[in-house]
Amino acid sequence: MKVFRGLPNDRARAPCALTIGNFDGVHRGHQALLAHVTAAAQRLGLESAVMTFEPHPREYFAQRSGDLSRAPARIANLRDKLESLSNAGVDRVIVEHFSEHFAAMSPREFTERVLVEGLHVKWLMVGDDFCYGARRAGNVALLAEAGKEYGFEVHSLPAVLHDATRISSSAVRSALAAADFDATRALIGHPYAMSGHVIHGAKLGRTLGFPTLNLRVAHRPALAGIFVVQVHGLADQPLPAVASLGVRPTVEDAGRMLLEVHVFDYNQPCYGKLVQVEFLSKLRDEEKYVDLPTLTAAIERDAQQARAWFAQRAGALTATDRI
Repeated sequence: MKVFRGLPNDRARAPCALTIGNFDGVHRGHQALLAHVTAAAQRLGLESAVMTFEPHPREYFAQRSGDLSRAPARIANLRDKLESLSNAGVDRVIVEHFSEHFAAMSPREFTERVLVEGLHVKWLMVGDDFCYGARRAGNVALLAEAGKEYGFEVHSLPAVLHDATRISSSAVRSALAAADFDATRALIGHPYAMSGHVIHGAKLGRTLGFPTLNLRVAHRPALAGIFVVQVHGLADQPLPAVASLGVRPTVEDAGRMLLEVHVFDYNQPCYGKLVQVEFLSKLRDEEKYVDLPTLTAAIERDAQQARAWFAQRAGALTATDRI
C-alpha cells in the first residue's frame, strides 16, 4: 500500500476508486465501505484509494477555538489506522493535512482541485451522512451532481448496524470509555489493541520493582486507566501483562499521555521494538497517590489482580479441555 502525505504528484495520480473519511478505528462500517471500494476498483481496473485527514477535522476546529475538550478522543493512532486500511486491501492512502486553507474550500473547489485534478477519481463511495466543503455545505446529493458534471460515479452506503444500532466511531469510543471490550470487538471485528515502538522512560518502574516498556501516545485516547493486557511482538506467543494508560499524576503533572506496560516475568531489552498491546479487562481508574510507597503498593495490587485474571482463565481453559 502506498501512503501519500497530501495529494500525490502527477506521476502517482493513477485513476482511482475512492472513499473519504476519518476512518478512526476502521470499524465494521468502515470495513463494509472499503470492501465496496476495493471490489469496484478491481472491476473497473482502477486503484483503490482512501483519503483521510490529520488532524481530525473536529480536532482542528477544537484547537482553533481554544477548547480541546471538543476534540474527539482517538480510537487508533495513525500507524494502526494505516495498518487496518492495508489489511482491507487498499492500494493507496492520502493523508491530507486538515488546515485553514483546506477547511475553507467550497464544495466545487474541493471537487475540482482534490477529486478531479488531484486524485483523478472515476468512482466514489461515501457514507450516507457525508458532508464536505466549507461549513459542510456539500452533501451526497450535491456530490452526485458534481459526479455527473465531471465524469465520476458517486455511490453512498447506508449505515451498517449491530443489534439495531448504527456502527460508528462514536459507538466504539463509548464502548472503550466503558471498558466494554466485548462490545468493542463486536463493533471493530477484532480485539482492541494499540501499537507503537518501545521508548526510553524515566526508569521509575524499574526502581520500584516493576520495569515497564513505554509507548508514546500522541493524542487523547478513547480509554484510560489500569488494564489487564497482553503484548504481541516480544515472543512467539502474546505475553501477559498489566498496563497503565494515562498521565501518571503521582510522578508527573504535565498532562502527557503514556502507555506503560509491565510484562510479567520478562526482563529482556526491547527499546525500539514495535509491539502491540491488546486490552483485555479494566482493573480501575488512574489515581494520584500521596507518595511513592503508596503508588508501589497500588502497582503490586494491580499486578496481583492481573495475574489472577490470567490464572482464572487458564484454569477455565484446562477444565474445558478435560470435558
